[in-house]
Parts: sequence; structure tokens; C-alpha cells
Amino acid sequence: MTVFCWAATFTKHKASIKMHTQLDVKKNIPSFIHVSNWSVHDVGILDMLKFEEGSFYILDRGYFDFVRLYSIHTSKAFFVTRLKGRTNYSRVYSAKTDRSSGVMCDQTIKFNHFYAKRKYPEQLRRVKYYDKESEVQFDFITNNFDLSALEIAQLYKYRWSIELFFKWIKQHLKMQRFWGHSENAVRTQLYIAITAYLNVAIFKEVHKIKHSNYEILQILSLTLLNKTPVNQLFQQHHVNENEKENLNQLILF
Repeated sequence: MTVFCWAATFTKHKASIKMHTQLDVKKNIPSFIHVSNWSVHDVGILDMLKFEEGSFYILDRGYFDFVRLYSIHTSKAFFVTRLKGRTNYSRVYSAKTDRSSGVMCDQTIKFNHFYAKRKYPEQLRRVKYYDKESEVQFDFITNNFDLSALEIAQLYKYRWSIELFFKWIKQHLKMQRFWGHSENAVRTQLYIAITAYLNVAIFKEVHKIKHSNYEILQILSLTLLNKTPVNQLFQQHHVNENEKENLNQLILF
């Protein structure tokens, strides 16, 4: 707090900021980044997004909001999120399900609460799914009625892509210290880390490289001034040599 006094209070002695990210799961790169104070609620960031027609938006339960979900629906896009336990709704119709696939129910529902119906007047689809591997039961809600119930449940697994993305950032683009203490300095340093990730992802796509983003980042960090052609730089024997030279995680700052 004494150093980053501009950041929102997280605890009595700590300050914090958030980095909100929308991830394109097809290419595994961020399509939207916004850095805010810790006090900004996650669901409010949905107001900053422009929803693309026909796209699917996989949201955590923290983004369950009638107004925002209806905004996705009116944009002719689709969403898949988890239903909150205390949501008041009625079953309109139940479709047949194959419980051996893990799908416990596939229902058409409508909200009962006055304000909920006012904010989201359309019917929705509820899919209850039991994951045998984790032994956890999930209660999904979506505005898509075309895909199968199993496909809706499988779509939600893409939400873990954002967790893997942040894990990759924390593991391979470590920030051991901040070079500046102002809000602008911290934001700039965060965006530099994201830019490094995007450059590697674009480089991998353009040159059709099969190695992981971490391997590419590690090799490039060791050969920045090397004039070796790219097609030779990422040959298997070259990768193995670089991996032996440096087995530690790359520290960006």
C-alpha cells in the first residue's frame, strides 16, 4: 500500500489490480485485455465487449447476470455458463437423455422472479452433467437449443483454457519486480508481458512451428542476435541443444 497507493485496497496491508481477459480458444490468444482496479466487478467488463453473431461465449458462474446474458442473446450470439443455486425458475419441457454419457437432464426453463423475467424474458436451456473423472456435477445454462446436451457440457471445458493461459503467463513470463510504481508503469509492464506472448503465438502460426510457445520463447531468448534462418533454428536438433543449455523458466523482468 505504501508503494502502490493508487491501487484498490485488497487487504489492510496490500493493494491489487485485475487483468480481465477474453481468450480466443481456437488460436489460444487473448482477443481482449483490460487492466482495472481490484474493486471493479468482473461481470461489469462484459459491458465493454462487442459480441459477435454466431459465436459462443463460455463464462464462469461469476458472470451470471440476467441483463448481460440477455445482451449476448440479443446480439445473436450464444453463451454457456453455470446456473446459480438459488435461481428461481420453472421447468417448461424435459428432453430425453442418455445418462451413460453423463447428461443427467436436458430441460427448457423460464425464470419465475419478476425482475429476472423482466431482464431475461426468453426461455433458456438447462443441462445437468456429471463428470465421472472429477466426480463433480455441473448445472449449465445456455441460450442454444441446437447443439446436443453433451456438446453443451463439452463446450464448457474450454473455460479452463483461460486458467491455462494465466498459468502459462505466471510460469514463463515471471515478474519478480516492477520497474516503476506508478499506475502507468505497472500497466505498461503487464501489457509488455502479454505482447511477448502474442508475438510468440503469431510467430508460431506464421511459420507453422510445431513446438510449444514456451520452447519458442526460450529459443528466441537465446538466439536474438543469431542470423540462423528460422526454418533451421527450430529443427529438432537445435531445440534439444537449447533445452540442455537452459532448463530454468524464462524471467521476462
